[in-house]
Formats: sequence, structure tokens, C-alpha cells
Amino acid sequence: MNFADLQIFKAVVDEGGIVKAAQKLHRVPSNITTRIKQLESTVGIPLFHRDRQRLHLSPSGELLLGYAERLIGLSEEARNALTGTTPRGVLKLGALESTTASRLPELLAAFHRRYPDVQLELTTGTNDELVAGVSARRLDAAFIAEPPPIRELSHLPVFRERLMIISSLDHPPITKPRDVDGLTLIAFPQGCAYRRVLQRWLKRDSLAGMRVLEFSSYHAIIACVAAGAGIALMPEAVLETMPQARVRRNRIPDAQARIITPLVWRDGEISPAVLALRDLVSKSAAGKLKLAKA
Repeated sequence: MNFADLQIFKAVVDEGGIVKAAQKLHRVPSNITTRIKQLESTVGIPLFHRDRQRLHLSPSGELLLGYAERLIGLSEEARNALTGTTPRGVLKLGALESTTASRLPELLAAFHRRYPDVQLELTTGTNDELVAGVSARRLDAAFIAEPPPIRELSHLPVFRERLMIISSLDHPPITKPRDVDGLTLIAFPQGCAYRRVLQRWLKRDSLAGMRVLEFSSYHAIIACVAAGAGIALMPEAVLETMPQARVRRNRIPDAQARIITPLVWRDGEISPAVLALRDLVSKSAAGKLKLAKA
């Protein structure tokens, strides 16, 4: 299997067709078509479903794409390591919304100053969405809420977080699960690790049967809690970014409250940009960035 054919195959997938891939690679379309057919002949399986002028990846093409991306990424990593070049290109980074708001501004600003040739693309999502994104190579790395359940992902503990229940100011103090009986829970959608922590504190396998309002914004969650719509669980660091928030902070036991945010990436596929980010996180001032090892 020719490495150049894999690069052409990936370009066709990335650009959505033969013509655009040919323009990107500075080749004629007929040459791209021939190379794709040669690759299909080599593997003995069609890599695309052909619908008039459009190409759609076949299941075998989807499988090969994963390997092609790994090989091309490793090639770039090896070239950069051998030439000693500084990180460049696009870094597709994922993060929880809470981490993005409370932990990343200083870190990403420092990273941008040190590596201006790296274009940062930041995506926010739930813990499970981010894990899936890194696993499927849609993201290069991500800051999530708990150690990844997938063996193929490596991780580095980074930020210490303390979770707490928030309620309206006129609500009595909350010290145990029965204190929230009958109240509406305000939480991120399924896939949120903090939502699972709330379930464990409530000693429930799920939130089924309870009234739940789902939001994807901490600002919206805090505003609704302050207005008396219900209670929520969130990192104390998020509340520190909103000193005007008029909510009561209720502590829960450390067994549920104390978590550490890890940075995750695909094992054996760390790119120069992710390696630079990991090293910056590890070496930065622990007190200033509130690293897990502090």
C-alpha cells in the first residue's frame, strides 16, 4: 500500500471529492481518479460508493481512513521531531464549558504567545462527547472531567475541582440528598460527568422520574437557580468567575465533590502541538494555573 496513495485518499475525503482534492494537491483530476482506483485494487475492496459525480465513503473506506490519518499524523510527528521545528498547523482542542471559562484563558493565551504558528480550534461539549471526539480523531486532545474509560486514550491530571450544590438564596441549606426531594434539577444533557456525580450523591442510577431541566450554558443554569427554578451541581471555579451570582453554595462530601480534570489524547499519536500543550501544562506555575499537582 503506497503512502502517497493514502495521502491522496485522505485529501479526497477531506475535500469532499476528486476535483477539490486535485486542486489542493496541484494535480489533474484524472490522476487522482487513477490513484484512488489503484488503491482500491490494492486493498481489493471498494473504498467509496459512487453516486453520479459524488463519492461516499464505504464502511471499508471509513476503516481505512482511521489508519490513513494515524499514519499521516505519525509521519508529520516524526518529521517535526527530526527537524526540530516548532509546532504549527491546526490544534483541534476540546474542553468542558466549565473548564473553558474558568481554567483555560491564561493557559491558552500563554500557549498562543509561545506557539503563534499553531491555529487553535476550541470545541466545547459534555465529557462523553469530548471523549468520543478524541477517540474518533475529530479532536486532537481534550480537557474532560474524569479519567477516560477507553484504553486507547492517555491522560495527564491537570486541574483540581470542587463541586457544590447551588440553590436560590432563600432556600434552606442543603446538607443531604433528602433536602432536595421534590425539587427540579438543572443540569447539562446526558453525557455530562457532573450529572453522573449528582446521581451518585443522590444515590440514584439515573435521574429518571425526577424533574430535570437541561441546559448547555452555565450562565443559564445559574440564572435559573437564582430565580428559584431548582438546584444544580457545578464547579466552584465557575462560580468564582461570576461574583455577581446570587446563589447559595452548599458543600457535599469530598468523595463526590473532589475531582481532577485530565487532558486526554490518543495513546501513541501525540502531535507536536499536543505535546507542546501537555508540556506547557506540566511546567507552568502550579499556583497560577491551579494544576492538579499543586
